[in-house]
Amino acid sequence: MVDTRTKEQRSRIMKSVSTRDTGPELLVRRLLHRLGYRYRLHRKDLPGRPDIVFPGRKRVIFIHGCFWHGHECSKGKLPKSRTEYWTAKIKANQDRDTKVIGLLEKDGWKTLTVWQCELKHLDEIERVLRGFLGPP
Repeated sequence: MVDTRTKEQRSRIMKSVSTRDTGPELLVRRLLHRLGYRYRLHRKDLPGRPDIVFPGRKRVIFIHGCFWHGHECSKGKLPKSRTEYWTAKIKANQDRDTKVIGLLEKDGWKTLTVWQCELKHLDEIERVLRGFLGPP
């Protein structure tokens, strides 16, 4: 299937997609703050610039959009147009995610990935976050 947008339209759409301070990221940050946790954001000195960093605990959290990171849920489905492009793009994102997590774990960091679709169940996410981080 051919893309229904012009190259300029597609470029404008793609540029408008934020990589930081996304809705899911803000939701998790508000939840963590309400639970009493304090953290750092997007540490540039760590591989992959994790979304949320707890330096004293050596813990990091990545908040992944299901589409962009190829989650196997309804939000993670590929578009019907330009399937070769999107398949390669999402695969590269997944490969990078795997590499970054490996580098962090090699350096002694514990990692947690929170998926966009999981945020429908905040009570479950709260339980997972508490288990991952320990007491505030």
